[in-house]
Amino acid sequence: MSHRDWGLALLVVLAWGINFVVIKWGLDELPPMLLGALRFALVAFPAILFIRPPKLPLKWLMAYGLTISFGQFALLFSAMHLGMPAGLASLVLQSQAIFTLFFALLFLGERWQAQQVVALLVAGIGLVILALQSGSGNMTLIGFTLTLAAAACWGMGNIINRKIGQLGSVNLLSLVAWSALIPPIPFLLLSYGFEGPQLISQSLANMGIKSVLAVIYLAAVATLFGYSSWAYLLKHHPASQVAPLTLLVPVVGLISAWLLLGETLNLVQAGGIALIMTGLLINVFGRRLLPQPRPIS
Repeated sequence: MSHRDWGLALLVVLAWGINFVVIKWGLDELPPMLLGALRFALVAFPAILFIRPPKLPLKWLMAYGLTISFGQFALLFSAMHLGMPAGLASLVLQSQAIFTLFFALLFLGERWQAQQVVALLVAGIGLVILALQSGSGNMTLIGFTLTLAAAACWGMGNIINRKIGQLGSVNLLSLVAWSALIPPIPFLLLSYGFEGPQLISQSLANMGIKSVLAVIYLAAVATLFGYSSWAYLLKHHPASQVAPLTLLVPVVGLISAWLLLGETLNLVQAGGIALIMTGLLINVFGRRLLPQPRPIS
């Protein structure tokens, strides 16, 4: 990659890593379902006025919007509202790679390679260690569980993304912008049902500069800039060169949460994090160590 594209890639990693701190700031003034509705409403408008709709069946557009957009972030925002620290959320959410492997086996018939089995075991042990630490510090069990569920939605969205890719060339920015029309409806219904009209009206009336900037950042920077830039990088460079950079997202997330929110880790949590990161690294780079792995069904 050129220096310019390396710079763009690092900007995306930075934007996605800080994203978790911004979510936490947004949740200080807005309830989670309302925050989700505002985020995706701003992603869709005014973007759809300037971007053509993607050429794919409505069912796939809805499937993408309900998994990667609504499901993932409804669960993630709820998790962070209920006690999941921003830094740990940025890491646990990367377990989407594990769920993607499971769903690819179940729905696409893909076979696991030896390094993927090792990666699943190592990362799985790390996740268990983190789960056992819930309640001992600033992480709750419900927050951890909901973050894992968010990662599962992301993983299922990845499978849907692969199916969409098989339909032909689809502009990713168009897919993100137009699929953003779908999440505000279930977000608003859940907000009305669980958060109530009184809290909704009070939150909107009392929105401060922090929550306004948080919504703008989540929509414009983390979503539109992040996904469109990532699509550009994947289009012009090999996926094997670009995709591993997402491993830096939880690093940025943990560091920014420490610097901006004062979040800290105990020694056992640090050990769990090290195992998860090791598992993710094995999943990405393990084939280079095992150039001819035997398929494991």
